[in-house]
Amino acid sequence: MSREAWGALRRLPSKRWQARFVVDGVQHTAPTTFDTKGAARAYLVRTQAEIAAGTWLSKADAAAAREAAADARTAAQREAERRALPFSTFATDWLSKRYSASGKPIRETTRAEYRRLLDGPLASLADVPVSSIDRATVEDWHAAALATGKVTQTARAYALLSSILRSAVSRGLLADAPEPIRGAASATTGKPVEPPTPEQLAVIIDAMPERLRSFVIVAAWSGLRSGEMRELRRGDVVVIRKAGAVVGVNLHVSRGVTHVTGRERPIIGAPKTGAGVRVVPLPAVAYRPLLAHMAERVPVNPDALLWPAADGVSNLRQSTFARHWKNAREAAKRPDLPLHGLRHYAAAWYARAGATSREVADRLGQASEGMAVRYTHGTGREAALVEALDAAALTA
Repeated sequence: MSREAWGALRRLPSKRWQARFVVDGVQHTAPTTFDTKGAARAYLVRTQAEIAAGTWLSKADAAAAREAAADARTAAQREAERRALPFSTFATDWLSKRYSASGKPIRETTRAEYRRLLDGPLASLADVPVSSIDRATVEDWHAAALATGKVTQTARAYALLSSILRSAVSRGLLADAPEPIRGAASATTGKPVEPPTPEQLAVIIDAMPERLRSFVIVAAWSGLRSGEMRELRRGDVVVIRKAGAVVGVNLHVSRGVTHVTGRERPIIGAPKTGAGVRVVPLPAVAYRPLLAHMAERVPVNPDALLWPAADGVSNLRQSTFARHWKNAREAAKRPDLPLHGLRHYAAAWYARAGATSREVADRLGQASEGMAVRYTHGTGREAALVEALDAAALTA
């Protein structure tokens, strides 16, 4: 043992030197040993100077300081990772946690549509850090998306983007959601759907493949959506008879089919709202060709599809029907007419027969009358209605 002016040195059996000292009545040992006595003495001199300057730390304090520094580095790293989190990563996580108002996971068709928008019109934002998305970023994306000419799709993608960014704000990834772009979530092409005339509809029906003619007829008089039509089965058709004669046919609508790109099997599910589950009575102009089609082409099996794909058992794809529809509408000189136009046709004629907006909404499976108004068109009864107004005014 070698006593120094301050502290003590000891030579160990290993021939190395150990330095020890006392601070506030507690003995401390140098964290390492030294090759020479001089090196150990120099350590004591440095340590004494650090204690005098107030910069020396005990082993416990040094360990705590290192741990605190490591925690600070980890927190800083986490914050940096949060700030660099790509939009695509956050959006995928957001989508995996979507639930409906009833607390159930969102419908598979809705999830597939969100995924399509993320992989399609929103793909240009995939690698952009969520924390850096501001009004300018959204405006640039929106302008580029509109330039593609896909106005309605851009509106849907914008609405989805806004929802995701609001969630990013609530999770602290974004300071504030970008100021909304006025009207961006409700933009339309500005081209109202004009339903076909009866003459045009007749041309379209004749131009369709024979096995799909009844599809067009039923769609035009029932107002069913494309996915609902393509999932109709024999068991959904209820024939009403009196004295052995057919006097009516009701369609029981409770399902729809959606084909998603990249997914082998279609998604078959219930309508988005309870209003979609409904019974739709058909007029004779529609049920007669339907019954003829069923007698000739649909197996006597409640699960048999009314209009299957070419294999006879799979759901008809929208894209397959669209090819035939394109040729038929061009034959009718209505290249502008979407398949959705048949839904408008059904609503217009139902209103023309005297149905209220609520009744039109019920037939179309719409939850609100306001939505049904989009499908109704002029009834051709304006002159008669004006005459009725005059008659009422004269008797007032």
